[in-house]
Amino acid sequence: MKTNDLSTFVKKNMMVIALVVVVIFFSISTGGKILFAQNINNLISQNGYVFVLATGMLLCILTGGNIDLAVGSVVCFTGAVGGVMMSHKISWILAVIVMLAVGLLIGMFQGFWIAWVSVPPFIATLAGMYAFRGLSNVVLQGYTVGINNEAFLRVFGGGADCYVPDFFHGSGLNITCMLVGVIGVAFYVLLTVRNMMIRKQRGIGGDSAAKELARMAVISVLLLWVFYKLSQYQGIPTVLIWIGLVLLIYGYVTENTAIGRYFYAVGGNEKATRLSGVNTKLVYFVAYANMGFLAGLAGILTVARATNTQPTFGQGYEMDAIAACFIGGASAYGGIGKITSVIIGATLMGVINQGMSIMGISANYQRAVKGVVLLVAVLVDVLSKKEKA
Repeated sequence: MKTNDLSTFVKKNMMVIALVVVVIFFSISTGGKILFAQNINNLISQNGYVFVLATGMLLCILTGGNIDLAVGSVVCFTGAVGGVMMSHKISWILAVIVMLAVGLLIGMFQGFWIAWVSVPPFIATLAGMYAFRGLSNVVLQGYTVGINNEAFLRVFGGGADCYVPDFFHGSGLNITCMLVGVIGVAFYVLLTVRNMMIRKQRGIGGDSAAKELARMAVISVLLLWVFYKLSQYQGIPTVLIWIGLVLLIYGYVTENTAIGRYFYAVGGNEKATRLSGVNTKLVYFVAYANMGFLAGLAGILTVARATNTQPTFGQGYEMDAIAACFIGGASAYGGIGKITSVIIGATLMGVINQGMSIMGISANYQRAVKGVVLLVAVLVDVLSKKEKA
């Protein structure tokens, strides 16, 4: 019985265990440099776009293993539009609204062909990948456009001042950062305990209370440690606020709303879902419209961090988002995956990238390692499906 419990635990937490092993490996290999406060800050800032795009990509994958190949080009295009607007002294607030609107419209455009014309998602988004990459070059005329609007850069994470200020001016530690971490963990603990009580009252099965509490304790300690490390550097980077908002909102949507359940239902059995009265075409449309919207936000974060926009931005972003979902445990067949899987997958990819960079390993080998990790993650999913069959 104990062997079965251990096997179930390992299968359920495979990627979490992998993340811990990878962190330990790079901690030893880099002499602890990867755990420096500045490197943890860089890990968050450099991978902000991955968290945002992977959140939207998860919804597409849930509908049946579908993906969006156009997101990297959409990031570039929306960033180009906003960058050009700001270079002409147009209000940065208006530019942000336009970037989000452009991303949403592109997502709706692609969602229309996928949902109502039944164009395969791979083909529809492949066409979008080429089209919007070309349009990005048209907008930028092949040049790099600098962004020097201080308010925009400060709000979305570009430059040296893109941190939440310490309102308490603590010596050595950023007190504001630590307080936010403590409040966040307290909120997480209360929410977890509340959900446990609700499941118990309704007789809904799940992990034992001991396992739930152990998981809660581990996550709480990790969160406090991350905020402690951030407080040793410059505090909370503004990009973390946007990442947190996206993850919290979509975590709630996928787990506590009807539309969230529809994504899982369509991926689990589309025909049965349609016969039960759910408009499955609308579910597909919403998934891709939302993907476009989040690509617009990722475009904003990307150009803010770089403080410019250029025609090469966004290359490979779609692969990073797809890999983060699958590495985190989303099923290649659809219907399985959580926002927590996005966090794990994106973090694992970020740690691998940063660890190898600190070790001086070339970008080509980094891509090779990420490819192997992705293949292993998908193989685990495929083999587990065969076992159940």
